[in-house]
Amino acid sequence: MADEETRTPRRKRRTPEEASIDPAVREMLACADLMGLGTAFSRADALAPCNIGAVGMCCSLCAMGPCRLTKEGITGVCGATIDTIQARNFIRSVAAGSAAHSDHGRDLAFTLKAVANGEAEGYSIRDVAKLRTVAAEYGIAVKGRTPEEIANDLADLYIAQFGQQRGTVAPVVRAPKKRQNLWNELGVVPRGVDREVVEALHRTHMGDDQDHVHLLHHAVRTALADGWGGSMIATDVSDILFGTPAPVLGEANLGVLKDDMVNVVVHGHEPTLSQMLVAASQDPEIVAYAKAAGAGGVSLSGICCTANEILMRQGIPAAGNFLQQELAILTGAVEAMVVDVQCIMQALVVLAEGFHTKIITTSPKVKLKGATHIEFDEHRALTIAKDILKAAIDNYPNRGETRIPAYKNSLIPGFSHEYINYMLGGSYRASFRPLNDAIMAGRIRGVAAIVGCTNPRIQHDSSHAAITEALLKQDVLVVETGCSAIASAKLGFLLGDAGLDRVGPGLREVCETVGIPPVLHMGSCVDNTRILTVLTQMVAEGGLGDDIDQVPAVGLAPEWMSEKALSIATYCVASGAYVMMGGHNPVEGRGDTVPDSVLVSDYMRGGWEEAYGGKLEFLDDPQEMIRRALAHIDAKREALGLPKYDPTLFGRSGDARLGEIEEETRGASLEERQAALYGQVAAR
Repeated sequence: MADEETRTPRRKRRTPEEASIDPAVREMLACADLMGLGTAFSRADALAPCNIGAVGMCCSLCAMGPCRLTKEGITGVCGATIDTIQARNFIRSVAAGSAAHSDHGRDLAFTLKAVANGEAEGYSIRDVAKLRTVAAEYGIAVKGRTPEEIANDLADLYIAQFGQQRGTVAPVVRAPKKRQNLWNELGVVPRGVDREVVEALHRTHMGDDQDHVHLLHHAVRTALADGWGGSMIATDVSDILFGTPAPVLGEANLGVLKDDMVNVVVHGHEPTLSQMLVAASQDPEIVAYAKAAGAGGVSLSGICCTANEILMRQGIPAAGNFLQQELAILTGAVEAMVVDVQCIMQALVVLAEGFHTKIITTSPKVKLKGATHIEFDEHRALTIAKDILKAAIDNYPNRGETRIPAYKNSLIPGFSHEYINYMLGGSYRASFRPLNDAIMAGRIRGVAAIVGCTNPRIQHDSSHAAITEALLKQDVLVVETGCSAIASAKLGFLLGDAGLDRVGPGLREVCETVGIPPVLHMGSCVDNTRILTVLTQMVAEGGLGDDIDQVPAVGLAPEWMSEKALSIATYCVASGAYVMMGGHNPVEGRGDTVPDSVLVSDYMRGGWEEAYGGKLEFLDDPQEMIRRALAHIDAKREALGLPKYDPTLFGRSGDARLGEIEEETRGASLEERQAALYGQVAAR
């Protein structure tokens, strides 16, 4: 029988309005209630989290336990203290997250190898310029060689990074030189991706590493193998094979599903199959097959990070983020949900049994009980993609009543670091100089990366929305990836000047001048490495310090839920960033009664900041996250000797001010109009 103090009461069942701020989600949750169907939202309400395991104070690493440490002085059977147990639990999560993203990179590296050797059906090298640029960074010869020859050598280099036992993971050379030197001094440069993950698991086996500082030291090394290793490889290869993203017009939310089309929703993370499904859906053979079944054609849409992959390259609409995967099925309009890896709820199969939707698994690493399995192989990619679409089309006549919410928003995704560089200076003057200058002048106060998942224990999209909107009003430029980017898309922040009435005066001037939305969509969660690249290029441009930890920037994951998020947070901290995570702290218990329970979280704040210039904090109040983000940005501005942020200095120039002058001087002579304009310039 559990002690009374360890019991957590169940939460009351939330209304749809309490569960989400998204009207489409609210509508579908109301439908689920009427039909008596459960979703992640209702399951979260019915199932109370373990308040001991939630803060990392439970150890189940051997059969002498599980050991739950709830009072001062208690240790595990082996004598393990709370701080050791918390650090072990944390590094294991980092290892799992790093493995997930890096395995994604490994698969793409093998695909690149197959394409280079003409063994991958339907694929080609789409961005030869990026191939040559990346290869040259690693010293691979490019002059006088075919793209296939260069790609073959690059693929071999990338594949080697996973099994490498000694040396340095190759992409680390792209970090600022000062940061590389720091990592070398501290001994955290990853030797090989797999080696660091395996060592993390070895260190946390019963009877091994028992010092929380030493454990967290290797957590950093393991996470860096992800951010400056596997994930960076995944992003590079995706761009080379499928094209480096540039702005396109897209749509987001459940309203993108179509009543008169065969709806196929792709869900997961790996772009190899989803990109081929896009090509296959436009093939005349497949279009004719769909029309023969009575449909107008095939309509593809995405959920989660697969959505971001095909959205930013092909403009394929996003049906929603993580918590909308079940709701897409509830519409009754989805013929097939095609999944690969990561963030796929097992509940999908049971839910789909009440509808006509087929759940199709495609990865050799992932099967769901009761789902149809059509295994993907890049050597037969186009053929398999057509087989999957034909299975969906064959299911179209089984469709019953549909209930598609009439909610969708337009957006412009596709702001890769290459495109940001181009948009700030054009083809011949591409540079991060205008961005740095805007920050140095105070027109842009700083930069925030808002990333990560959605979590049913937090009101869906609410924290993403509150933090994004508040920072934009304070002239903070926001870049986003993953489910966070889809949340902002649904709020209208990712479409040109549509959200500029909710943006501070200085940032608005920049958005109007450059022609960009106030929130830049930078891709899927694996593409957080693009953010590292942007920060590195800002440092290289000059004026904002000589390392990432000096840039007025902050990272936030307001509704995180996965182990990948902990790996991302850790490699960003090690890169010099201040990172805040929403919700509960997984490594801090009741500090007032169990003093040792704060040792790990204190070290993540103070110890990591002293070593790397970055720190990790967990906060459950979005308003406090906003306050700390702005305070951190202002402190970095002051340390750089930049002018204090003053919004009153801006907002009276650019296109908006020209319009005002036109109105104010209507009927005046040319000389009077010019005087008004020159007077405005002089005042500035």
